[in-house]
Amino acid sequence: MAPKKTFPKQLWWLLIISFVIRAFLAAWIELGNDEVYYWTYALYPDWSHFDHPPMVGWMIQLFSLNLLFDSELFLRLSSVVLMTINTFLIYLIGTKLRDSRTGFYASLLYTASIYAYVITGIFILPDTPQNFFWLLSLWSFIQAFTSDHECKQHQFMLLAGIFTGLAMLSKYTSVFLWFGVVLYILIDKQKWLKKWSLYVAILFSILLLAPVLFWNLQNDFVSFSFQSERVGFLDSSLRPDLFFTELAGQFIYNNPVNVVLIILSLVAMYKAKKTFHFGESKLLICIAFPLIGIFLFFALFRATLPHWTSPAYNTLIFFAAARLAEKQQYPGYKIPKSIQTALVLLIVVLLLGSLQIKFALIPIADKQAYHQLGKNDVTLDMFGWRGMDKQFKSVVNKHIKSGEMSSNDAIISNNWFPMSHIDYYIARPLQMTVLGLGKPENLHKYMWINQKRGGFQIGKDYWYITNSRDYTAPQDLYDEYFRQIIPSDTLTVMRNGIPAKRYFVFLLKDLKKLPKDYLNQH
Repeated sequence: MAPKKTFPKQLWWLLIISFVIRAFLAAWIELGNDEVYYWTYALYPDWSHFDHPPMVGWMIQLFSLNLLFDSELFLRLSSVVLMTINTFLIYLIGTKLRDSRTGFYASLLYTASIYAYVITGIFILPDTPQNFFWLLSLWSFIQAFTSDHECKQHQFMLLAGIFTGLAMLSKYTSVFLWFGVVLYILIDKQKWLKKWSLYVAILFSILLLAPVLFWNLQNDFVSFSFQSERVGFLDSSLRPDLFFTELAGQFIYNNPVNVVLIILSLVAMYKAKKTFHFGESKLLICIAFPLIGIFLFFALFRATLPHWTSPAYNTLIFFAAARLAEKQQYPGYKIPKSIQTALVLLIVVLLLGSLQIKFALIPIADKQAYHQLGKNDVTLDMFGWRGMDKQFKSVVNKHIKSGEMSSNDAIISNNWFPMSHIDYYIARPLQMTVLGLGKPENLHKYMWINQKRGGFQIGKDYWYITNSRDYTAPQDLYDEYFRQIIPSDTLTVMRNGIPAKRYFVFLLKDLKKLPKDYLNQH
């Protein structure tokens, strides 16, 4: 079936409504642990970072006008905007593969994905730019392989190389795009092995990643080492529990209805030998299956994160959309009940999740000790930080007035979280400095930030803040490094009229020495 030239008006309503809802939630909900940490990527840009390539930081810089506007909405604005563009890209790809109905259904399924709508559409993570460039790469590869004109084949292949390189600058797992494309060429498109544009496109991707490689060369390949340790499995015992946790997570993150529809479409295609009227089905399979398979394999040995495979599910939703479009016997864009169910499930998750974060509508039984209030409530990572600067300011003013502390004393912490939250929500509005003092594997980018902020000074006093979500007594960390550690104040966060978590403030007096490995940190 030839793709239609007009766009369904329902698509425009989908884009507008989706954008408005996500923009509201992006402004309403406080930043999570990872998100506020990636703010430091924009604050101190570099060619790469301890954890990830630099693209997420560049996106924050771009959409916040280099942090001129640094509210939660502007830090997340690239996610809100790019997810809208992604939805339209999904429509274009589905229309190219089969027809406009397939494209529309694919855009609805994509919207229903919790990974696409929430993780990359509201929150700001490396997945945001990765998903954008992944879809641009996919669109370009499909154009290259389906074009009848050799000149356009070369043009789109070169574009694909650029977009794939940018995807790799977002997240290393984007290399699976090239893995899948090369596999597809070896299986079904051997004539491409004689085309110069394939090799130049691969070179483009490598050149775009070159700054990351150079940065890692200068920093003992710390980023690659960190990522490889997250998926290493040698000398590990078989862990079926982790495997099924990963599998369940993939179902949940990508919307269980979507995943079931994808599976049913692939089974139907295999049994009936159908391709649902699009010829690049092998390309999609070659790109998606290795990514899903490799992380399911790793999950047999150690903990993995379900969203690592989600770009593959976004690649496979076209099978589900094509099958639903083929089953539709009447004209128009009536939404199938299965897609309606997927969208309802998304709405329920959004409502329950956001209201739980803000108001704790479902009480979480918490019988933890005084210093561990809220320990079991993960929603508190995104609640209780706003306004904490005002409470802490009163503590600071009190101790400055008494002469115990000075106005230029910095705050220290031992872990990148909640250090990044303290940095953004407390130190930033008060124009204070945050430094990391702890093990390098816990400080992450703060090893470099320490240098840029002047580092530590012997004899100086410092503030220490910890909270009941992950309470760590300063005596356990710094007793040998400071002459005196003085408990100061306890600040309580209320949610829905009930104490939700507590912050504990300490004075660290007279730095005597630094850990032996501190001077070896970057």
